[in-house]
Amino acid sequence: MSDHLKKKLEEEIRTLKHELNHELPAELKKAVAHGDLSENAEYAAARERQDYVRARLAQLGKRLADVSLVNFNKIPRDRVSFGSTVLVYDVSKETEIEYKLVSSEETDVSKGMISTSSPIGRSLAGKQVGDMVSVQTPSGSKELEILKLSTIHDES
Repeated sequence: MSDHLKKKLEEEIRTLKHELNHELPAELKKAVAHGDLSENAEYAAARERQDYVRARLAQLGKRLADVSLVNFNKIPRDRVSFGSTVLVYDVSKETEIEYKLVSSEETDVSKGMISTSSPIGRSLAGKQVGDMVSVQTPSGSKELEILKLSTIHDES
């Protein structure tokens, strides 16, 4: 899981660096050729994009460093945490739902991949099979019972 996330972050970094070092300088050069920079929309847009790309690269670099520091040996083997797949029973809807706790970059709710920092992810963290969890979500309160747990260690 960590390798997949690292590769995803590294790919975005590569793409943005290429844009910053090759595409944006060409756009800026072309915009400068149009003349007066004070009223040059193309120049302003390229500079704005350049600032955004630099900020995003800094953010991605920090996130990549953070991911590299994750000590998988400290992730519990018997409780819900990062990388866990959890089968829960939603008491109010009388349905079973499977969630996988992932990083915010990997979140895809349609596939059941929720962030560890989401309301459900935070509520499930540290819990075990058989525990009842009360979650306040934007759509209202939920009562979930943990039916099954598979940790990142089980899936390795």
